[in-house]
Amino acid sequence: MPTTIPITTRGAEKLKAELHRLKTVDRPGVIQAIAEARAQGDLSENAEYEAAKDRQGFIEGRIQEIEGKLAAAQIIDPTTVDAGGRVVFGATVELEEETSGEKVRYQIVGEDEADLKQGLINVSSPIGRALIGKEEGDVAVVEAPGGTKRYEIVAVHYV
Repeated sequence: MPTTIPITTRGAEKLKAELHRLKTVDRPGVIQAIAEARAQGDLSENAEYEAAKDRQGFIEGRIQEIEGKLAAAQIIDPTTVDAGGRVVFGATVELEEETSGEKVRYQIVGEDEADLKQGLINVSSPIGRALIGKEEGDVAVVEAPGGTKRYEIVAVHYV
């Protein structure tokens, strides 16, 4: 049985939009490029043809990858989650690093959505794993490459 992949509503919409673009813009464009390269004659030394065929392979592979992910997706809307203040997938967490007092805000998301610059952390990352199941007031201990960090959970939101 295939495992399900948790993804937020926003992440699923992003994947669906990419899939739509691949099927309606990129795929027809590469088919046109292949047709134009074929029209030039000898394909054995036709760099445009080879490049277009490579691009077509990438596009078809990405379409299959996204369709597979969406088929296995368990879409979670963070606004409908009520975990009683616990940190769960989709939750937004406000943290304070104990030593420096630095405050950070992260949303726990799936692998495809993770983007640290936007405050989106992978549920299976070290900090994601350290936070899951904790509550406001708890301390999460994270083994980071620069050493152990301790974060106090200031607030948990489901937005």
